[in-house]
Amino acid sequence: MADMLGTIGPLLLMFVLFYFLLIRPQQKRQKAIQTMQNELKKGDKIITIGGLHGIVDSLDENKIVIKCGDGSRLTYDRAAVREVVEKSTGV
Repeated sequence: MADMLGTIGPLLLMFVLFYFLLIRPQQKRQKAIQTMQNELKKGDKIITIGGLHGIVDSLDENKIVIKCGDGSRLTYDRAAVREVVEKSTGV
C-alpha cells in the first residue's frame, strides 16, 4: 500500500499543480472574455482580435457592426472582440 501511494502520490501532486497553475486561470480568463462580449452595447469603443479600433454601431445575437474612424461600417462576430477600451455612457 505504501509503495502504491509513493508511486501515485507525485502524479496526483503534479495534476493538482497543473490544475491550479494552468487550467483554472485559463477558465477564469475565458469566463471574463465571454462576460465582456455578452455585455457589449452600442457606443462602446472596442478593439478586435485583428487590431481594428472602432465603435459598436449595432448589435445582433452573434454579430456586431463596428463603425471605423473613416465612417465605414464592418460586420464582425462577437467573438472577434478582444477588449472594450471605453464603455458608452448611455445610449
